[in-house]
Amino acid sequence: MAPSYVPNQGLSGLLKEGTKQVSGLDDAVLRNIDACRQLSALVRSSLGPNGMNKMIVNHLNKLFVTSDAATIVRELEVVHPAAKLIVMASEAQEREVGDGTGFVVAFAGELLDQAENLLRMGLNTAEVVQGYERAGQEALGILQELAVHKVSDIRDIKSVSKALTSCIASKQYGLEGTLAPLIAKACISVMPANANMFSVENIRVAKMLGGSITNSTVVQGAVLLRGSEGTIKRVSDARVAVYTCDFEASQSETKGTVLLKSAEEFTNYTKSEESMLESKIKAISEAGVSVIAAPKFGEVAMHFLEKYKIMAIKCMSKFDLRRVARTTKAIALAKMQTPTTDEIGRGDLVQVEEIGSTKCTVFRQEKEGSRLATILLRASTQNLLDDIDRAIDDAVNVFKGMTKDPRFVAGAGACELELSRRLQKFAETRPGLDQYCISKYAEALEVIPRVLAETSGLDATNMISTLVAAHAAGKATAGLDVEEGAVMDSVEASVFDQLIVKHWGIKLATDAVATILRVDQIIMAKTAGGPKPRDMQAGDANDEAP
Repeated sequence: MAPSYVPNQGLSGLLKEGTKQVSGLDDAVLRNIDACRQLSALVRSSLGPNGMNKMIVNHLNKLFVTSDAATIVRELEVVHPAAKLIVMASEAQEREVGDGTGFVVAFAGELLDQAENLLRMGLNTAEVVQGYERAGQEALGILQELAVHKVSDIRDIKSVSKALTSCIASKQYGLEGTLAPLIAKACISVMPANANMFSVENIRVAKMLGGSITNSTVVQGAVLLRGSEGTIKRVSDARVAVYTCDFEASQSETKGTVLLKSAEEFTNYTKSEESMLESKIKAISEAGVSVIAAPKFGEVAMHFLEKYKIMAIKCMSKFDLRRVARTTKAIALAKMQTPTTDEIGRGDLVQVEEIGSTKCTVFRQEKEGSRLATILLRASTQNLLDDIDRAIDDAVNVFKGMTKDPRFVAGAGACELELSRRLQKFAETRPGLDQYCISKYAEALEVIPRVLAETSGLDATNMISTLVAAHAAGKATAGLDVEEGAVMDSVEASVFDQLIVKHWGIKLATDAVATILRVDQIIMAKTAGGPKPRDMQAGDANDEAP
């Protein structure tokens, strides 16, 4: 039998019908660089204290007005595969140190922009990648020498507030004087004996509309944004039991029919269940429990809880239940049973308070110290509350970073410019083609002070020239004063950036850029078919109707 003839159709003959593929320098590499540049340009205008806000409406029609880079890249839902790598790098930065996501996106975009110039000069992609990786290693080494400040005592509110100020000012400029001491107090109050065990989950934020930021306070314990269920609103020296099941009379799983022949039978129908429920609640009361937290309370159960003077707190969210258990050191029970002494939590004071027009239940732990601290945040709009909450989350992560590495570098662009200057010197000592790559890497670091100048309405070119001249004259901590539009000493102005944030930002941005530049071919399968969404079908039907 003669062999069947298969025509040679190139790569498209190997792949499924409908697959798209692009390759080569112009089609693949430069397209990827262009997509990443656009993402970087979008995010970097939000950097710094005068960064612009972005208004994003996501697929659930939820509105975000924020300058937080992590929120912007998360809610944008980027689909371009190369730009997605930059988004992944920023997400890795968020998981690792909790701050500096905007730095990663802006720096990676600028590195790719400089890489395009190198490729058009005639350098090979592999040479650019090797040069960037060598420059990244050198930058991380130089960074360790640029530490200018160290928090010697992370249990001192004043020194911690000073270190957190720059992180907050970069997101909420003007509010750092109010928020930094609050966050420092909250973090220090829940600091365990072993500082390395600090968890950001121990700091919660309760957002309440009304009032101003200056009305915000720190509560040692948990705050639930709802009142109690019964008439008991205040319990001192509370003994708390936490249940993950509904607190009501047990119901059978099967349906049944009951035939009642007299009024007496009707009266006695539920008596056995009621007496059984009462005996359970009585036993719980005798065990010393004075507060019960559960997802739901039955009417009959509420009657007996009132009878035995037990405060009932409804927690619809499992996270709220978990916070109450962590605050009071109670063990959550899955069944409605009498808790043992070890399973009962303790609170100095549990009471319902009215803040503004919002009723909330506060679990206070003042005497023996709480494992949880809550920042009661007040502001005029929900969007402002949400944005301040993101700034607080970043600051708490900076505090966590302090427990690992308390060193800081000069802020306001001073660190990046000094790194750039030293890398330029290093590039001059290199004999091969990678000196051009290292030089461009050093130029890319200037994007941070440049953006700070642009967002502050200053002449970026003149400011960068002035700052570069100051660094060349030996002023390693010279940074940009965004208020005066002049050069300032970042250390004297107490403007610091955390060293560990810069370290991971440089590392992750360099790795992401190297990965993108190594791509020379993009192959995309045809998207899976299927029926149209219902709203589209309805729209088509309406169009066809006479």
